[in-house]
Amino acid sequence: MIDVTLENFEAEVINASAQLPVLVDFWAPWCGPCKVIGPLLEKLEADYAGRFKLVKIDSDQEQQLAAAFGVRSIPTCVLLMNGQPVDGFMGALPEGKLREFLDKHLPPAPDETPEEPPLDDTDSLDPQARLEKLQHAVAADPANDDARFDYVKTLLLAGRIDDAKVAFAPVIAKTALVRRFDSLQRLMDAIDFAVPPGQPPRQPAALDARIALNRRDFEARFDRARLLMAGQQWTAAMDELLEILMRDKAWNEELARKTYVAILDVIEPPKPKVAEGQIPPDDPTVATYRRRLSSVVLS
Repeated sequence: MIDVTLENFEAEVINASAQLPVLVDFWAPWCGPCKVIGPLLEKLEADYAGRFKLVKIDSDQEQQLAAAFGVRSIPTCVLLMNGQPVDGFMGALPEGKLREFLDKHLPPAPDETPEEPPLDDTDSLDPQARLEKLQHAVAADPANDDARFDYVKTLLLAGRIDDAKVAFAPVIAKTALVRRFDSLQRLMDAIDFAVPPGQPPRQPAALDARIALNRRDFEARFDRARLLMAGQQWTAAMDELLEILMRDKAWNEELARKTYVAILDVIEPPKPKVAEGQIPPDDPTVATYRRRLSSVVLS
């Protein structure tokens, strides 16, 4: 176990992760759960006999590093491979769960037989197996944007919001360049809006009352659409956004249109495999709402 600061971060974490996985433990001296998980991680580092490297970062002393990893609470652990974060978790997990987490990513011990390669077709897998396959794909190739999109989306739809944000953190700077990452960010923003940290979930009644008084209260309509998004009521959310678009397509720098497109990105299922030369069919719901958007925007 090594204490890492900004000065030795590149050598002890980034460069070291090119040789073997590095598990970063963000902690603070006052944090009770940190005192529970810290010894467990040190024990596991010894038990795994060089299959990963453990480093600790005092989040109070190294606030710049904590901010760079989007640390919101401690303890937070992030696993890096080849210079890139590939997965992480928050909270003091029991030893069994920590071993499960490590075993998903670490190379097998010399006397262990490697697992069979994962199936190519994730559609045939049950939800947990599909999630694990996507997690492996991201770990094997952190630059695979398609795998990361599917992994983060699957976590969000499963309600594992904190895990999704940890997995999304390495590509958050790409949201301005990669539309589907922007779409994931909009969904996470809607979830945070619907359930503000430390507050009770927002209720739609007040928004409904505002809309009843003024059908052009676009802010209320947009907030209502975000609540529907957070509740995975996709078509109802898009219907609400269409109400804005039909009245003012350019409202708030096209915020309604961009959010509508984000929903389409999130709900569109993977294309089924078809014979060479054939075009896979569109999902009926996605196709219908894509046509509705086109008819409104182009009218």
